[in-house]
Amino acid sequence: MKNAVLFCTGVSGTGKSHFIKNYLSDAAFYNLKSATTRPMREGEQDGREYYFRDEKYFDNEKFATKLWVNEQFWQPGMPKWLYGVPENEIFYHLGHDFTYDVIQPCYVRQMIDWFRKRNLTAYYEFKILWFQPWQTIDAIVKERKNMPNDLKVRQTNTCNRQDFTKAHLVPDFTLLNSPQRQIINDRIKTYIQSLISDYAKQK
Repeated sequence: MKNAVLFCTGVSGTGKSHFIKNYLSDAAFYNLKSATTRPMREGEQDGREYYFRDEKYFDNEKFATKLWVNEQFWQPGMPKWLYGVPENEIFYHLGHDFTYDVIQPCYVRQMIDWFRKRNLTAYYEFKILWFQPWQTIDAIVKERKNMPNDLKVRQTNTCNRQDFTKAHLVPDFTLLNSPQRQIINDRIKTYIQSLISDYAKQK
């Protein structure tokens, strides 16, 4: 059985992090971390949520995915909020099942293409979990702690059927976030359990 990359895809507040924390085994699944130039928020630690780096790091490092989230609002003299998964973050953890928490399907496409260009598809398969909100995006982001421009950035992010079509992708699983957290169907549970069981057999 191949290892898997589980793309947890959806806008802010749809429960991606909750799913990763509560439904996936830390031993079997490695959650790929992005580097970012944005300021560290209260309670965050370098190397846990993100690798907090400067813009020079993004000029010199090689990335599997790379995005600039506040480009639409950026003006000269403002800091750029850059995000990206460094190539070494993947190379160092090959052999694990991966999760990748990402908002927009275009960055799922970036990651899949990166694996294909390096002939890693012989060892990995890709599954896209689409987390859908139970309320409007505006209602979700207003409930979250935001930095300056953060609300604008979050409001411009989308993860809809058109975004998947543009990225030439089709979600494998759909999860609905609700006040009672995710509605997890049996098909998803069975697939995840098969990955955990396969990991246990290898050990």
